[in-house]
Amino acid sequence: MKAFLDENFLLRTNTAQRLYHEYAKDMPIIDYHCHLPPQQMAEDKQFRSITEAWLYGDHYKWRAMRTNGVEEDYCTGGRSDWEKFEKWAETVPYTLRNPLFHWTHLELQRYFGIQQLLNKDTAASIYADCNAQLQAPSHSVRNLLRKMNVKVVCTTDDPVDTLVYHRQMQEDGFEIPVLPAFRPDNAMNVSNAANFNAYVGKLEAASGITVSSFDDFLYALQNRHDFFATMGCSVSDHGLEEIYADDFTGSEIDAIFNKIHGGKELNHDEQRKFKSAMLIHFAEWDWEKGWVQQFHLGAMRNNNSRMTRQLGPDTGWDSIGDYAQGRSLARFLDKLDSNNKLAKTILYNLNPADNELMATMVGNFNDGSIAGKVQWGSAWWFLDQKDGMTRQLNALSNMGLLSRFVGMLTDSRSFLSFPRHEYFRRLLCDLLGEEIENGELPNDLNWVGKIVQDISYNNNKNYFNWQPAMAARQPFTHTTHENS
Repeated sequence: MKAFLDENFLLRTNTAQRLYHEYAKDMPIIDYHCHLPPQQMAEDKQFRSITEAWLYGDHYKWRAMRTNGVEEDYCTGGRSDWEKFEKWAETVPYTLRNPLFHWTHLELQRYFGIQQLLNKDTAASIYADCNAQLQAPSHSVRNLLRKMNVKVVCTTDDPVDTLVYHRQMQEDGFEIPVLPAFRPDNAMNVSNAANFNAYVGKLEAASGITVSSFDDFLYALQNRHDFFATMGCSVSDHGLEEIYADDFTGSEIDAIFNKIHGGKELNHDEQRKFKSAMLIHFAEWDWEKGWVQQFHLGAMRNNNSRMTRQLGPDTGWDSIGDYAQGRSLARFLDKLDSNNKLAKTILYNLNPADNELMATMVGNFNDGSIAGKVQWGSAWWFLDQKDGMTRQLNALSNMGLLSRFVGMLTDSRSFLSFPRHEYFRRLLCDLLGEEIENGELPNDLNWVGKIVQDISYNNNKNYFNWQPAMAARQPFTHTTHENS
């Protein structure tokens, strides 16, 4: 019987173990999509407790605690850090087979060297041990990133953000580039006139441009797009239920903007036309600058209206949606491709029923100009677990080129989440190692090991335009090994 979470965790064959330990394990990390707070990196925050580092803002854990019968006051409420941690520790044994069980113990091992299982009996000692380590300089936010060999962090930022903390990190010479991503979801959200116009006010303040027309609105947003580029941004990101690709005319969009800017609500068709127009403009700006555009599709957000009113968005009331993705997505990509304005693109789906759709959709628009120009992104959110990752890797392998995949990301708000990259790499090596031992792949560890390294790091390093930001770093070298 194997020990839990030993050095060969998830690696079921000798070949998988070699692939991981000799090729994948020491590869650096580029986290090209996350929600880490730039302020905490700029200030090199020292967390006062493991609760603050682990449970503040983590709706994955909150959902598990609520399901385990823990009252909200211990999740997002006013209970003390110890009381919240104690309730999480009591919940952890009940997360058996949920990825939280693996992630929790991987994080305790990798960041704190703690081998014990977390439960109500070990909670006090683990809490004290973690808190003591978190007070040391070795566990400041920046050193947590260094500890995980992170080379680039790409945050997620609204166009009206000042990026003051990104600038601070550039000016103080922090050697890990922390770069913004342009996330204009709020500029497309026209479901409520008052909220939209409040956002227009913020955009006016950020850009210094008075918005009286749709052209003004575009000009102000493009001003922010240009500003983000001066700050090293080369990535956009969109969190949408679905892609919008309805037909529209310029005069229609002008009238729709004037209507909502005048305080009147838009009907369903008007909302779709407006969103369709905005997506085309954003995509064309990305193409002009050579950016990468990312589309996260399929989340049904804020389903519990009572708790969303009480706590706000991103507090754990979201689920997988069952939106029809294919036709609009194809039309959107085709409109851009037909005008030769399709930027490098990464698509993510939240509904696993869309796996094969996504795996085949990207192949429609890979035109040979760039290896892996249009990507199907890693298993996302509810799918970034053993089964979800494995299904994504298999579908991509069957219908595309796994070897050109840009690999894993954290999509996290926690500085303790980087072992998710290790989790992904172990699953990748296990998949390939088993097929080598079954005779389904050649026993050429140098070649397959290179593919593992590419998916782990090299592909995303080459895909994104971050080489100038990384130039000051020493190049990563790896000693290859002979075939077994």
